Amino acid sequence: MIADRIAGAPISWGVCEVPGWGHQLTAERVLTEMAEAGLRATEFGPDGFLPEDPHERRSLLKEYQLLAVGGFVPAVLHEPGHDPWPAVAEALAGFTAAGADLLVLAAATGSDGYDSRPVLDVEGWRLLFQNLDRIRARAVGLGIRTCLHPHVGTMVETGEDVERLLESSDTPLCLDTGHLLIGGGDPASLASRAADRIVHTHLKDVDAALAERVRAGELTYYDAVRAGMYRPLGDGDANIAGVVSALEGNEYQGWYVLEQDTVLEAEPTPGAGPAADVRACVAYLEGLA
Repeated sequence: MIADRIAGAPISWGVCEVPGWGHQLTAERVLTEMAEAGLRATEFGPDGFLPEDPHERRSLLKEYQLLAVGGFVPAVLHEPGHDPWPAVAEALAGFTAAGADLLVLAAATGSDGYDSRPVLDVEGWRLLFQNLDRIRARAVGLGIRTCLHPHVGTMVETGEDVERLLESSDTPLCLDTGHLLIGGGDPASLASRAADRIVHTHLKDVDAALAERVRAGELTYYDAVRAGMYRPLGDGDANIAGVVSALEGNEYQGWYVLEQDTVLEAEPTPGAGPAADVRACVAYLEGLA
């Protein structure tokens, strides 16, 4: 049942690793509203959002009857002379003890934010995929699965980048419908063509007009998010129904993580703001089922 595989992410409540992103809510409020929306699990969110001790983290999530899915970890994979594994290993140290088994890795640029990225040459791409596959192999030894998350403002962003990943690496994919559409890809088409590579799904619906302005360089990613680029599922242009249909038709068994990035200016009224949007997304997904 799809309803049993709907998870949340703190970024849907504006909780983000980027400095100055916006008003940051407490874990207690976010987890309360996740549970009230009927979510079954959550990703960890940025450092400092949940307790650092993995046993305390697991205990806190259990209070809200939420499972731990895993976490989003940005890592610089393309720079010569830089070994990304120590930082990734440090991030993974608490995964298993907290009950999580999935590393959602992003190929970070090395700069804060998601508003620009450098251009890679052939050697840069070779090094990126070499580090990616090395991390995946080492994580298996810790009982952790790895998937690569294409993301605006990272080294794997566009539809072309994703195709390069599929051809050059065996690492599975986190399908993020929003970032893929903003990067010029077709989420439903990818879900149909590469279902065997997709082990994790971030569902976002997107205002295509604002996404186009990000691609054209007219808006930064941050400003587009503030302007409401991400919409409740079914209210945008990402063909969420087509994505879910393609995945379920190919016997997808992973999580559907509701991950509508948002920027909060202030503390919202309890039950309103992000919580209302998440409840709408849950209702939409359950309607598809």
